[in-house]
Amino acid sequence: MLTLIAQLPLSHQLQPSDSHHTTIRQCTAQDSEQLAALYFEAYDPGEACDSLEEARDDIIATFQGEYGELFPGASLVCEDSSETLRAAILTVKLAPWEDTPQCPFIIELFTARDSRRRGLAKQLMVTASRALVEDHQSHVALRVKKTNTAAVALYRSLGFVDWNPSEHEHP
Repeated sequence: MLTLIAQLPLSHQLQPSDSHHTTIRQCTAQDSEQLAALYFEAYDPGEACDSLEEARDDIIATFQGEYGELFPGASLVCEDSSETLRAAILTVKLAPWEDTPQCPFIIELFTARDSRRRGLAKQLMVTASRALVEDHQSHVALRVKKTNTAAVALYRSLGFVDWNPSEHEHP
């Protein structure tokens, strides 16, 4: 796993995409069922969870603060014109793990398989980062599997760099 950190605002250039048929809004606990279904579908079996029930439990735990207090303006969903969730970003004010930077932390970013490569994740990242800047935050961090090359490339394109606690002071 890589722990990455970026100074805000994120460096970005949003390109025209077919995401203009979507709406980004703050996620709420009322989105739990759709979020769980999207979360389960977005990953290969066993990668994030083994069942829809486990995905539901994980999403409920997220809203209950088990992974840190959600940062409302930076925890967003992207829905299509039929109000079906296509992507989501879940950001906490501080990660609960000791080996992470002391700054807002993206605990999840996932996209429906049939909606990938459309710029939705990038739009969510940029929109979430704007909310963090408005709240006077200076950094945001996340973790990603080294083998998830598409995600690593996205994060690097937005200005994320490797974070190592022995080399970086906490922001």
